Amino acid sequence: MKIGNVILQNGVFLAPMAGVTDLPFRVMCKRFGAGLVYSEMVSSKAMHFNDRKTMELLRTSNEEEPLAVQIFGHEPDIMADNAYKALSTGAKILDINMGCPAPKVANNGDGSSLLKSPELIGEIVSKVKQVVSVPVTCKIRSGFDEVCNVEEIARIIEQSGADAICVHPRTRTMYYSGCADWSIIKRVKEAVSIPVIGNGDINCARDAADMINLTGCDAVMIGRSARGNPFIFAETLQYLKDGTLPEKPSVSDKMSVLKEHIDMLVELKGEYIGVREARKHIAWYIKNLKDSAAMRSKVCTIGSYDVLMSELDKYTEMLVNSVE
Repeated sequence: MKIGNVILQNGVFLAPMAGVTDLPFRVMCKRFGAGLVYSEMVSSKAMHFNDRKTMELLRTSNEEEPLAVQIFGHEPDIMADNAYKALSTGAKILDINMGCPAPKVANNGDGSSLLKSPELIGEIVSKVKQVVSVPVTCKIRSGFDEVCNVEEIARIIEQSGADAICVHPRTRTMYYSGCADWSIIKRVKEAVSIPVIGNGDINCARDAADMINLTGCDAVMIGRSARGNPFIFAETLQYLKDGTLPEKPSVSDKMSVLKEHIDMLVELKGEYIGVREARKHIAWYIKNLKDSAAMRSKVCTIGSYDVLMSELDKYTEMLVNSVE
């Protein structure tokens, strides 16, 4: 798999997700085989003003290479002028978000709102491409509303110099409801010659294979199904290789990975923030496990790293004993 001049080990990618794909999460997914990981989306306007919290989102590690940094905005000059700050992390790919449906993003003219302005999309891609030396990619949706202009948008993106396109085949008005229409990914693949990455409703390894077979996309991007489940990358890679699935991780293995994830969070962000951010990850990791609801309630009252790890040890022991 190749995007521009960047050679990737495989075509199974981690999607950018605000509030989720921070450094520890990306490293964990990379360890399980993700061919490319994306940062949380970073505001070009906030970079312009050197906003501290925004710049913290650009923390990276050699372990996650190659990394794609995703930026968002709607002002071509500001996006181009500040692209170098995103790339100062050592990122190998710069991605432009044109699909975020969140009101606080779209209502400002950013994210999915750009889909209403094809000419502006072309100007943004062209100006950013002129000032960076790395491949530029775009992540889009099928349209802002019921008007599906995805082929027009895709052709403009390609003509403006982008090196790849990722398609989430839902409109902005759908947010994450309903079913992703994979036929739209196929339409984009047939409309352009640059690589097309399919995204949306990949819940397991078989879904990834089905998307590739049905759409002809060059790579797949896994988002929400990777939360609490970095194992999905190893499973998908094996299934795409030989049609088999590895054994599911044991309870002990799963909890061990969770604890390592928490360790990275606390090391990077400190105990106060790290423990609190760990709560959502714990909920994702233990989903559908025995007594998970009670465990979720318990960890939400814990602010100490040592107490949290002790409770996770007790929970793991209970789970292992219940299996035996």
